Amino acid sequence: MPDNKPIRIYYLASGRLGIPILGRLRSDPRLILTGVGSQPDRPAGRRQRYVPTPLAAHGDALGLLVDRVPSVNTPDFLEKMRHLQVEMVVVVSFGQLLKPELLALPPFGCLNVHASMLPRFRGAAPINMAILWGDTTTGVTFMDMEAGLDTGGIYEQFSLEIQSNDNAEQLEQRLGALAAKHIGNVIWDIAREDLKPKPQPTEGVSIARKIKKEAGAIVWNNSAKLLERMVRAFTPWPRLSTLAPIGKGPCKRLQLTDVSAFDMTLALHAHPGEVIAQGRDGLLVACGEGLLHIRRVIPEGRAEMSAAEFLRGNPLPPGTILSDYPVGEK
Repeated sequence: MPDNKPIRIYYLASGRLGIPILGRLRSDPRLILTGVGSQPDRPAGRRQRYVPTPLAAHGDALGLLVDRVPSVNTPDFLEKMRHLQVEMVVVVSFGQLLKPELLALPPFGCLNVHASMLPRFRGAAPINMAILWGDTTTGVTFMDMEAGLDTGGIYEQFSLEIQSNDNAEQLEQRLGALAAKHIGNVIWDIAREDLKPKPQPTEGVSIARKIKKEAGAIVWNNSAKLLERMVRAFTPWPRLSTLAPIGKGPCKRLQLTDVSAFDMTLALHAHPGEVIAQGRDGLLVACGEGLLHIRRVIPEGRAEMSAAEFLRGNPLPPGTILSDYPVGEK
């Protein structure tokens, strides 16, 4: 007779990608969610207050007990998995390396949900890189975890079109919803229908390394099309920043949050970073190639606003130079 008993799972996740998946894991009657673990709370901001991960904050708000796990490879955590009789560990944007002893512990292994169509963009920042490189499609991969970096066999993949205005935050939400839609069926097929992983293709491998804060430092000599993709790829973090003459004193940071690129020759003889026009529609700035139309910004020390609202108090007349943001600046 087929085994139709619910599958006992433990969920490890930290990022926003895992939030919709958590909801589906809780609601699917074929699954028993034995526990949820996330990275420990960490100090953040000027006051260095301890802040939970997005997944942990969401779980706390739901009244769930979310384990803060300094390391999943300790004897205590492994014993916890044995005590809970976990049949599968599901891992989504978690942030720790699972060592062989844990990978081998659950009868149905450790299932990773990765936000790309592997083997493209293995690593920590697949969503950002898909936007930055101008991909038109991406997706989610359900992968059998092994010791390598996102090298395990593939159970299932589901694709998604990248919209022309998607930023990393928006695309992450849509990918999370896509993964949530399929997570229950994939787990069931592995544990009860004997679904086997297939090796990843050897061609098309690329790495999406962890984003550093310095990635948001603008270089106006780049093309407008690249800068437009950078704004979307680095929203909500680290955001693309320039230096602008705001008020008195030295130039201050101006973060760009909504822009579009124009492939025009109007700025053929303009200096990269030079303001071509300002007004109700925002700022038009020359780049190495083309023009960047800036619609929304975050001035240093202030909240996000439209470029038109910013310009009412901080006019930047044509000929004003916006400077490259120095790498290493806060």
